[in-house]
Amino acid sequence: MEEDAGKSLHDGFADSATRTYLDLNRCGTPLIEIVSEPDIRTPDEAFEYLTRLKEILLYTRVSDCNMEEGSLRCDANVSVRLKGAERLGTKAEVKNVNSFRFIRAAIEYEIERQIEVIEEGGRVVQETRLWNANEGRTYPMRSKEQAHDYRYFPEPDLPPLVLTPEFIALKRKELPELPEMRRKRMIAEYGVSEKDANTLTASREFADQFETAAKTAKNPRGVANLLLNELGGRLKALGLQQEQSPVSMAGLVMAADLLDDGKISSKQMKVLFDVCFEKREDFPLVYEREKPQQISDMSAIEALIDEVIAANPRQVEQYRSGKKTIAGFFVGQVMKASKGQANPAMLNELVAKKLEG
Repeated sequence: MEEDAGKSLHDGFADSATRTYLDLNRCGTPLIEIVSEPDIRTPDEAFEYLTRLKEILLYTRVSDCNMEEGSLRCDANVSVRLKGAERLGTKAEVKNVNSFRFIRAAIEYEIERQIEVIEEGGRVVQETRLWNANEGRTYPMRSKEQAHDYRYFPEPDLPPLVLTPEFIALKRKELPELPEMRRKRMIAEYGVSEKDANTLTASREFADQFETAAKTAKNPRGVANLLLNELGGRLKALGLQQEQSPVSMAGLVMAADLLDDGKISSKQMKVLFDVCFEKREDFPLVYEREKPQQISDMSAIEALIDEVIAANPRQVEQYRSGKKTIAGFFVGQVMKASKGQANPAMLNELVAKKLEG
């Protein structure tokens, strides 16, 4: 635990090549330094480690982890050694990189740089280096001192902080369900894929919102699909955040239930969502006003199928010659004729039956 001393700024200024700017806004802010063992072997491992660590810090609300504002910073000690060697090589520290993507790139560059130095007969020196994102390389900043050069001494005004086993046990009980455990539970409980579980647990707030909605829905997996694909896709296209969505979680549950009950088709649902975003209105309001009617009368659907089959004898012959995928053409034509109101499950079954006959 330390006090923040501010940070150096090197990017975004016209004269950044010759000057270093200092941001002292965070001076005195409590700072927790987390140091890992030298057990990370690749840039991708480092990226994954930082991603998971950030998740835990966000879930436990230790920090907002905003790297641009200095709430989270990363240093990477990088060393290489010959294959089979047990002794770690001389490390160089890459300091204050402001994104995980840049950390990965900086480590990749530093590994290649150190290998090149050794292969050319040189020696890697212990130093602190800065990452230049524009050039994609590191530069020396200062030689890295040994521990005794820091002249550490006890601080008389800061006595040792002793955490009792009882205090630690109490704090463990207060921890929320952490991301990895939550992902595993959601996969088992809601039947979502591992990929969807990763997205749903990206933040504690987002996961809480989904789970609140999922517990009231007939088909939690259907809610996840709508949330991530239909809603998420529209939000991303418009550059909006989840909290800016016109469709509430309750509206999302209603849409998923209607789909699950077969009262609306996926095509009708997409149209209704488009209206929600166009009018900036929630799904229940739009649904009650538009009230799309789904045709589930078998004789009415059969009549439409008969018309489409009669109008497309060539495609019928192709189907009966073995090109089964052309059934989708007939489904599409009937959907078009019914203005998207034909019951999809019933339609697919009847098209196959008619074509086989």
